[in-house]
Amino acid sequence: MFAVIRTGGKQYRVAKDDLLEIERLDAKAGDKIELGEVLMLGGEGETKVGAPLVDGAKVKAEVVDLTRGPKLTIFKKRRRQNYRRKNGHRQDLMLVKILDIAG
Repeated sequence: MFAVIRTGGKQYRVAKDDLLEIERLDAKAGDKIELGEVLMLGGEGETKVGAPLVDGAKVKAEVVDLTRGPKLTIFKKRRRQNYRRKNGHRQDLMLVKILDIAG
């Protein structure tokens, strides 16, 4: 069985025992979280597609680790204008393990 979930403005296809890197939520390592925005359920037999969400479907996960993404450099330049801006960004992420898909 698999599910398509939405978290952090992105969609992910998940199955039981998958490891997934998502944007950080308010949780600590070892916490159990529930992802409620399930867009689709599939697998054994019938596929359920939500409009936009599947009613009563939940995905339970456990936070394995809190990590950070790669360092990105943002550089803006306008030629002949003496305009240069350098900035950086590093996204806060969390590694989760999918425990159960209920629906």
